[in-house]
Amino acid sequence: MRRRRSTGLMAAITAITATTALATAPAAGATTAFQNYVALGDSYTAGPLIPWQRGDPAGCLRSSNNYPALLAAKLGVRSYVDGSCSGADTSHLTAPQRLALGYHPPQFNALRPETDLVTVGIGGNDFNLFSRIVDTCPGLRKLDPNGSPCREHFTVDGVDTLKVAIGKIGGNLQLALETVRSYAPRAKVLAIGYPRIAPETGYCPSVLPFADGDYAWLNSVEQALNGAVAGAATASGASYVDTWGPSLGHDACAEDAAWINGKRLRPYAAPYHPFAAGMHGISGVVYDHLRRGD
Repeated sequence: MRRRRSTGLMAAITAITATTALATAPAAGATTAFQNYVALGDSYTAGPLIPWQRGDPAGCLRSSNNYPALLAAKLGVRSYVDGSCSGADTSHLTAPQRLALGYHPPQFNALRPETDLVTVGIGGNDFNLFSRIVDTCPGLRKLDPNGSPCREHFTVDGVDTLKVAIGKIGGNLQLALETVRSYAPRAKVLAIGYPRIAPETGYCPSVLPFADGDYAWLNSVEQALNGAVAGAATASGASYVDTWGPSLGHDACAEDAAWINGKRLRPYAAPYHPFAAGMHGISGVVYDHLRRGD
């Protein structure tokens, strides 16, 4: 596979500590019914290592060029607050999140009665779902590279324990989305799904070091998570934004077309997290969703 050229670790350190946000002008001719936008979410919203990293606080690894920032510019909103933070789970919407230095306040603190648009991209850290996958599956590949050792590891008595956890995540998300209404009763609430990490077919173990049979299982886990997000949105009166479908062909194996990084720590993307291209892609998906009035 072709590899992106790295500009070195110093570039990554510079990006992660920079506090100056890039000024982004509204899209030409942008018109919107939304004026006060608040973004909430985890690292797939925050954008760790994507330049430029904001310092409010630095521990959230929040980019000034993540999809909420790009969406705010496309919409031309009057006010925009990004409350997302890497490592957040649904409990951190209403409770402080402990960081390496200090705390990030509850994300719902960013909401106001005048808030009229809220995006919520969260859930993958509940029950350590994503971290259990990426911390476990690469190490199991060598045991059975053509099989599905990670699926087998998480299956107990014929039950996929991660998918059981996802069922509980759905309940957490529904409660969170319903609670938004008490903080921002006028807001249109969008529940943002997760883009695909693994390809629909094929393998790239040098980038995504899972056993061959676990690629399909990883897709099934992500689809189950997105199904939980969609179900929570429907039950709470929010609107689900599908990024799974639009990210077809932009998985971690897609070389220069990838929206998602693989296992490597790169200057401009954390392992298994979106590149800047992914943030641009997702912002476009959300913008189109709003423009259609969905």
